[in-house]
Amino acid sequence: MVKGISILGSTGSIGRQTAEAAGRLGIPVLAIAARRDVELLEKQARELHPRYVGVFDPSAANQLRERLSDTDITVEEGEGSLVAAACVDGADCVVTGVSGSIGLRPTLAAIRAGRRIALANKETLVCAGTIVMSEAARCGAEILPVDSEHSAIFQCLAGRDRRELRQILLTGSGGPFRGWTAEQTRDVTPEQAVRHPNWSMGAKISVDSATMMNKGLEFIEAMHLFSVSPDQIRVVIHPESAVHSMVELVDGTVIAQLGVPDMGLPIQYALTWPERMPSVTPSLDFAALGSMHFEDPDLEKVPCLRLAMDCARQGGTSPCILSAANEAAVGAFLGHRIGYHDIYRLVAGAVEAGEYIPCPTLEEILAADARAREYVKDSIA
Repeated sequence: MVKGISILGSTGSIGRQTAEAAGRLGIPVLAIAARRDVELLEKQARELHPRYVGVFDPSAANQLRERLSDTDITVEEGEGSLVAAACVDGADCVVTGVSGSIGLRPTLAAIRAGRRIALANKETLVCAGTIVMSEAARCGAEILPVDSEHSAIFQCLAGRDRRELRQILLTGSGGPFRGWTAEQTRDVTPEQAVRHPNWSMGAKISVDSATMMNKGLEFIEAMHLFSVSPDQIRVVIHPESAVHSMVELVDGTVIAQLGVPDMGLPIQYALTWPERMPSVTPSLDFAALGSMHFEDPDLEKVPCLRLAMDCARQGGTSPCILSAANEAAVGAFLGHRIGYHDIYRLVAGAVEAGEYIPCPTLEEILAADARAREYVKDSIA
C-alpha cells in the first residue's frame, strides 16, 4: 500500500472519493490540486492538512491563499503548481483525477520522479499515450488505471503473460439514451444527458457517456495501457454495468471482473495494489441483479464512438484533436450554447480540419490540442 499521495483534481468526483478512501486507509494526503473551486479546496485543505495546494486559476489561488493564511499550507498557482503538487516530497503515488489535457505535464513530471500513477485522467493517454508509456517504462514508474473498465482489465490480466491475450472486451452501459433514435436525441438537454442510469459522475464525463465518446476515449486509452492494437479491442454494450470489462485469452477462455457500479473500488485498489483491503463498497447481489444482457453498439446511432475508433486507428495527433475538440464542445453544450448533436458535428469538423502528424512531439501535441479548441470556439461564435 502507498505511504502518501497527491491528488490532482481533488474537488472532482474522483478526487473527493480518493480523499475518502485515503482517510479510511490511513494514507496521508500530502498535496491537493484543482482548477478553481475555492470553497471546496479550503474545506479539503482544513480537513486533509496537506503540505501543498496547487490552483490552476491565479485569481482562485489568491483567494485561497488569503483564506488559509492562518495555516502553514503552501498555496501556489498555474500549471506549474499542478506539477509541484504531483512531485511533492513523501508522496509515492499521484492520483490524476484532473480533467483535460492540463493533466499531461504533471503526470509526466510524476513519472520522471518515479511515482506510482493512479490514472483517472483519460486525456493523458488519449493525447500522448506513446510518450507517456515510453517515459513510464524508461523511469520504472507504475501506471495503475482508476477507470472501472481499465481497472477491470488490469485485474483480469494480473499475473498473465500478455501473449495469452486474444482480445479485450470493453463494456459500457450505453448511457441514458441507449435505444433512442437520432430524432429522439436531437433536442436532448444537458440536464437529461448528465443523468446516467448506473454511475454517479461529473457533468463532463456523464455527457461523454451519453454520446459514448467516453467509450471511444477508453478504447484509445486501453490500446496504450495494455499494448494492444485496435483490432484487439471489442466494445460491448452491457446495460446492467455489473461486468466492468472482460478479457478473452487465446484458448477462448473469458475472464471478467464484476462488482457494483461504484468508483470507490477501483480507486481503493490503485492505492492498495498489490494488496486488497476491506472496503465500504457493497457486495454485488446476483439474485437482485437477476439477469445480464450484452449487445454490439450501433455505430450509426453513436457516431462519436465510431469517430473515436477511427482516430484510434489513425493515431498520431488525431486522438488529441478528438479529445480537445470534444472537451470544448461538451463545455459549450453544458453551457446551453450548442445542441446535443452539435457535439459530434464540431468534433468531426475539428478532426477533419486538424493537421495530422503521425509521430508528434509533446509540443506538437499541445499545439494540436490548442488549435482544436480554437476551432470549436470559432465554429460556435
